[in-house]
Amino acid sequence: MTDMTMTELLLEPFTFDFMVYAMIAAVLVAVPAALLSAFLVLKGWSLMGDAISHAVLPGVVLAYIAGLPLSVGAFAAGMGCAVATGWLKENSRIKQDTVMGIVFSGMFGFGLVLYSGIQTEMHLDHILFGDILGIAMADLVETGAIALLVMVVIGLKWRDFLLHAFDPVQAQAVGLPVRALHYGLLALIALAIVGALKAAGIILAVALLIAPGAIAFLVAPTFGAMLLIAAAVAAVAAIAGVYLSFFLDSAPAPTIVLLMSVLFVAAFLVTRLRAARVRAAGDA
Repeated sequence: MTDMTMTELLLEPFTFDFMVYAMIAAVLVAVPAALLSAFLVLKGWSLMGDAISHAVLPGVVLAYIAGLPLSVGAFAAGMGCAVATGWLKENSRIKQDTVMGIVFSGMFGFGLVLYSGIQTEMHLDHILFGDILGIAMADLVETGAIALLVMVVIGLKWRDFLLHAFDPVQAQAVGLPVRALHYGLLALIALAIVGALKAAGIILAVALLIAPGAIAFLVAPTFGAMLLIAAAVAAVAAIAGVYLSFFLDSAPAPTIVLLMSVLFVAAFLVTRLRAARVRAAGDA
């Protein structure tokens, strides 16, 4: 095998339009979700991303039955889950993680019952794992618009969201609209999941809303750096996952999740080694 042949082999994925579209879609989904994951990790809201991701299923099915865009139903169901979780937490003695577990499992079960009761060409696997290799230009435009909106809002309001994540009482004391920030963040999460639904599915959306922020939290010295690292990690994992799936003959979404898991383990080991060296230097 010549060098030229090897080069052609390595570049082969880029010769197919569906692979290029898949890589673009993966980045458009991964970056805004990664930015949000930084706030979710700080607030201890990782389960909230999981809850909203699973809760969109009944909205998708109902939108299909009503002939509406699936994204409309997904967003409505996601926000419904977030509002219901907040209301139950405020009006009961049950802790938030328990409430989220009850709400998202109930809505997910409702979605599965609805899905099993209708005749549709929409395959459940595409909802759970996405159909990134079958994404069309119209889907790219929709995903890109959602990604742009989420990134612009975060770019303008990240300091307010940060203060709200660290100390909601202080945020209210300095005059920030705490309730608006709370539900605004939930709306951004729901939007990011809607953007990920067609390309990545529910499972990858959960990973993108948790893993990049967790990785960045381990290695970033400041929150600004944490945002940048989370976005970079997500983008690299998204492109590499789609690229490797071509040669491994695997589904892109699980491959991306696997890469993020590997990166998390690597970041964890690096921080442990760094801490051990610091302790050793201090003992010396």
